[in-house]
Amino acid sequence: MALKSTIFKVQLAIADIEHGYYADHALTLARHPSETDERMMVRLVALALNAHWLQDLCQGDGTLAFGAGLSDPEDPDVSLTDFTGQKRLWMEVGQPEDRPLVKACQKADQVRVYCFHHAAEVWWKGIESKLTRLDKLQVWRVPTEASQALAKWAQRSMQLQATVQEGSLLMSDGQESLEIECLRWK
Repeated sequence: MALKSTIFKVQLAIADIEHGYYADHALTLARHPSETDERMMVRLVALALNAHWLQDLCQGDGTLAFGAGLSDPEDPDVSLTDFTGQKRLWMEVGQPEDRPLVKACQKADQVRVYCFHHAAEVWWKGIESKLTRLDKLQVWRVPTEASQALAKWAQRSMQLQATVQEGSLLMSDGQESLEIECLRWK
């Protein structure tokens, strides 16, 4: 018998001061049985950091959503799709291989990877030369300490606040706060 995904409900209040984007998002995350809490929470970070594109690229007329993720390698972890069905932003979390990223760059206007985990540097050294020609691609490193701390916040029902200011993301669960400064590798 196959294991089913675990459903998480998140109320995420985003205040992106840099881009003038302020919104509340009621989100449903389906965590694949093989996905860790850490990876799931990094998907949430990716969404929070890029939510402003909903207004900036789509003038509010689009869909910012979690994809099937580990259940379907052809689907992004997080995406922004405009009203015509065009993928405006494709986001992957973790350490994907180069071929899926090439395909993503053919399907979307912009592609972002948010890598985390202590092995991210090894992954990047091995793949960097293969990704240099992908102009649509950005690669961001989420600090390991931050992603591991966020994993401890994972609950079936969460109310979180995300504030983006000066290139930094401040996440809060109402009791604890965590500052996340992602490093851009590409």
